[in-house]
Amino acid sequence: MAKQEMATLGGGCFWCLDAVYEQIRGVEKVVSGYAGGRTDSPSYEDVCNEDTGHAEVVQVTFDPTVVTFRQLLDVFFTMHDPTTLNRQGADVGTQYRSVILYHSAEQKTTAEAAKKEAAQIWDDPIVTEIAPLTRFFPGEEYHQSFFRRNPYQPYCRGVVAPKVAKFRQKWARLLKAEATAPA
Repeated sequence: MAKQEMATLGGGCFWCLDAVYEQIRGVEKVVSGYAGGRTDSPSYEDVCNEDTGHAEVVQVTFDPTVVTFRQLLDVFFTMHDPTTLNRQGADVGTQYRSVILYHSAEQKTTAEAAKKEAAQIWDDPIVTEIAPLTRFFPGEEYHQSFFRRNPYQPYCRGVVAPKVAKFRQKWARLLKAEATAPA
């Protein structure tokens, strides 16, 4: 079995990133949670109150022989707006910040290069934070695979579904076989 790697990324509401990364070939697991803050074992309510310093993130376990960290970052920089500080659409607060929490020096270098290259496709400066992952806290069970389990929930229909459609069109070459089948 190939060695697994992890990526920890925040790009607004974790439901959006979770819905996208679950569909990528080579991604073995996606966990929505919290990281980048100062509080142990935060709850969703704590994070939403901005008392913890944590961001909503996804922790992606992947097979680097199938999909690379760089490819995951290329998707990341096109699936959210990395130019808005502490905001994604109507979601406002530090918990919605754009952040890459690296697991190694190699990931840091890759993240910096991806951010620099992504600056070419955005008109405004990229504000994505790049920092070491200190600790990841899985989110509550009801947040896991939220879009897949709740596709008709209003936020999912209005916000997540359009991002998933954009992803499927732009990144079709990365889709798992089951994700390419008609719904």
